[in-house]
Amino acid sequence: MKTNYLFVLLLFISCSQNKNKQTKLTQNTFYEKAWEFKDNREADSALVYFYKAKSFYLKQQDSIGAGKSLINIGIILTEKGDYFGAQETSLEATNYFDTRISSNNEYLKSNYNNLGIASYNLKEYDSALKFYNLAIKLSNNILDTRIYLNNKARALQDIYDYDGALNIYNNIFKDVSKNKMEYARTLTNLAKTKWLQNPAYDPIPELKKSLNIRLEENDYWGQNSSYANIADYYIKQNKLDSALFFANKMFKISKQLKSPDDQLEALQKLVISESPENSKRDFLLYQKLNDSIYIARSKSKNQFALIRYETEKNRADFLRSEAQNAQKEIQLLWQYLLSGSLITVVIIIIILYNRRQKRLNQEKELEIKKTQLKISKKVHDVVANGIYQVMTKIENQENFNKNDALDELEFVYEKSRDISYEKGDTKNIEKDFNERISELIGSFNNANVKTYLAGNDKNIWKDVDKSKQDELYQIIRELLVNMKKHSQAERVILKFEKENNLITIYYTDNGIGIPGDIIYKNGLSSTVSRIETINGEIIFDTKTEKGLKITISFPVS
Repeated sequence: MKTNYLFVLLLFISCSQNKNKQTKLTQNTFYEKAWEFKDNREADSALVYFYKAKSFYLKQQDSIGAGKSLINIGIILTEKGDYFGAQETSLEATNYFDTRISSNNEYLKSNYNNLGIASYNLKEYDSALKFYNLAIKLSNNILDTRIYLNNKARALQDIYDYDGALNIYNNIFKDVSKNKMEYARTLTNLAKTKWLQNPAYDPIPELKKSLNIRLEENDYWGQNSSYANIADYYIKQNKLDSALFFANKMFKISKQLKSPDDQLEALQKLVISESPENSKRDFLLYQKLNDSIYIARSKSKNQFALIRYETEKNRADFLRSEAQNAQKEIQLLWQYLLSGSLITVVIIIIILYNRRQKRLNQEKELEIKKTQLKISKKVHDVVANGIYQVMTKIENQENFNKNDALDELEFVYEKSRDISYEKGDTKNIEKDFNERISELIGSFNNANVKTYLAGNDKNIWKDVDKSKQDELYQIIRELLVNMKKHSQAERVILKFEKENNLITIYYTDNGIGIPGDIIYKNGLSSTVSRIETINGEIIFDTKTEKGLKITISFPVS
């Protein structure tokens, strides 16, 4: 057996656990459904699904998803007028984001702005300013930043810091000329603040200019704001006919916008501006609307509290169930471990014994193969290449001495005879390696092939040990033999360079070249093997139009 029994048990249990987890890691459809309801202004349904999405994300240990769900819940609660619930929820949301991660700023800035709005509506102006400042600090979007600045200026205005509010509005006003809706909003805020600071100031020209822009742009929320501000000014000036006209305009558009809070504000203005008879009618309408809003919001708060209770209860039940399942799995695991321990020990002993026997056999086979390869390599180096080099000398040198040829052949004969005795090459031991290289390359020079040598200085081989020199000698000889046999070259250049601990050999000929797909079938496979033996690297440039370029590099030590 090749498989550890204990490993099989653990793998089986792990897979079963992973399978259970994977069934849970499905897409959070609750979050997507919540956004559908939110986009369709179905706040109650959106709230239900954001709570479900939060619970789902927590089960998956997705803190960012849970935090995003809470942010949206907080915003909905603010829009529904549950400012205390919004504060509580938005503050909880901050615990799910790591402030050191910049990508979280996009969520946190929106959350802080909502905390500012909720605090402002609770008339907690210091807290509102603190949260607006945090939103501004984290914002990297100019449009969002302007919204947060406007909110901050409004809070400053309500605590009578008109200079601070005007400073913000003036700074915004410099950059909004191209955006008509922002221009109109900022112009309205500037005019209103100047009037609040100085009751003698006449804001009507600016307020009406802003209103005309909002009418052109079909900005209904902006129109609602303009009507409210103009009506307030005329009420203060005791111009009740004008105030009545704009209060009616506000009431009409607030009904169109389905904004109960703005309808209440418009009715307050109508009560002040109308005749006594109509004023009584508007006051009764105001009371009725105010009562219905209070009841609706109380009902929503109770509903939200129930939803929150149910989701938290479901989460607690889930965590309790998970803990119980985990405990059962741990107990089952221990049973498997105890029952399988004896079998595991026996199997391990068998596996180790078999591996040892296999390793010993492989070592014997490898030793035999190494011996065979070594002998084969020496036969190739000494006999084949040696004889071919003698043949090349005889062919290339017209006055080659017969006795010298016999000496060379006798040397090859002796070397082939001594292979089995592992004797070294003593003929050239007294020669410097650069001389051996020069003689080798020169032996391939003839009337048809010209060989050139550069950089073969004595110092370049100074720190190269004997074994590497022997390998390099064989490598260069194999390149030249291959050139002689296959390349049809007329010119061969070998250049040697040394930089720090690295020697580079550049081989170039102008022959027919070697296609990339047959390089290792052309007698150069042993060359590649030798280079790997000395920890070197060989690069064949097969993209040249003509000839062959080879770069060989290896470390000196």
